[in-house]
Amino acid sequence: MDDYVRNAKILVAGEQGMVIDFGDEITVKINRLVQQLVEVLNSWEMKGIIEVVPTYRSIIVYFDPLQITRDELTLGIRQFLTQLGNGEIQAITRRVIHVPVCYGGVFGPDIDYVVRRTKLSIEEVINIHTSRQYLIYMLGFTPGFPYLGGLDDKLVVPRLEKVRSKIPTGSVGIAGRQTGFYTVESSGEWRLIGRTPLRAFYPENLNPFLFTAGDYLQFKSISVDEFFEIFSKIETGSYSPEITIR
Repeated sequence: MDDYVRNAKILVAGEQGMVIDFGDEITVKINRLVQQLVEVLNSWEMKGIIEVVPTYRSIIVYFDPLQITRDELTLGIRQFLTQLGNGEIQAITRRVIHVPVCYGGVFGPDIDYVVRRTKLSIEEVINIHTSRQYLIYMLGFTPGFPYLGGLDDKLVVPRLEKVRSKIPTGSVGIAGRQTGFYTVESSGEWRLIGRTPLRAFYPENLNPFLFTAGDYLQFKSISVDEFFEIFSKIETGSYSPEITIR
């Protein structure tokens, strides 16, 4: 059995919560285990489970103790962990959502700082940032905000010293070893290098998010004209992002 699964801990989180913790590391392997177990728990036909929330390396399960006891839930989770550790749970198909980004200028006011800090050219910053597929470890902070792994060490820069009070929706940023984009307008400390016209949060929909933890994002450089062309299509509902299977 996989060591991460064998050593997984089931912890109490209040009267209606339970945490399945796979350890202290943040790795692709652990996150894949998290996503596999989340999929199984979400498809489990057991009354009383309210919500299953994945994080980098753990899962929080909220349940109704009037419909399912903690012991019943723990027994079911342990059985799923055994199946997961023995390779009996099928791996998840990974989607890659391609995110168009207009880099620099008013859309990326911090790209010049990134250039000075990294001693790379703007073209090199863009080429490096768009060259990888980034795993979405979890969503959080604001609705649908993707926490991505896999940023190239060459692009690592510190956060802003002072929080920006207003960051436009779609702003693409870097903070330490993380990158991602703001799915709604909010405050933040990330270094902004571009903006995407892509809409990733639809509060009016039953499933409000364009992507989920376990998917991948890949950024693609576009021009200002392309930005507004795509933006207009999104406003009229005539644009669909490119999605491929990894």
